[in-house]
Amino acid sequence: MSLFDSLGGSLEQMALKALPGIIQQVLPGGLNALLDKLRSSGYESQVNSWLGRGPNEPITADDLQKVLGNDQVREMAAKLGIPVEQLFPTLAKTLPQAVDDHSPNGTLHPPQG
Repeated sequence: MSLFDSLGGSLEQMALKALPGIIQQVLPGGLNALLDKLRSSGYESQVNSWLGRGPNEPITADDLQKVLGNDQVREMAAKLGIPVEQLFPTLAKTLPQAVDDHSPNGTLHPPQG
């Protein structure tokens, strides 16, 4: 494993843990609002898979870029401490698992802290 791979894994783990709280700070309505936005933008199947049991359907960085506004993106990247261009790939990898982790019974629980 290269140092880059190791750092990438660390970034994803950090993002996975911090993401729900950061989304709560950046988006009025938090993670629920983001999921509603994704559903209304045609990604209902993905969102439902993250909330339900079984495998999580993927979402692409491009899909997320279509849904999120530029100000929100800059603020999330700043709070995660990553360049804006890394935000969408990081979100695409971590958002499904973060939602899954915060919805053990199919209902989204607010982030703790």
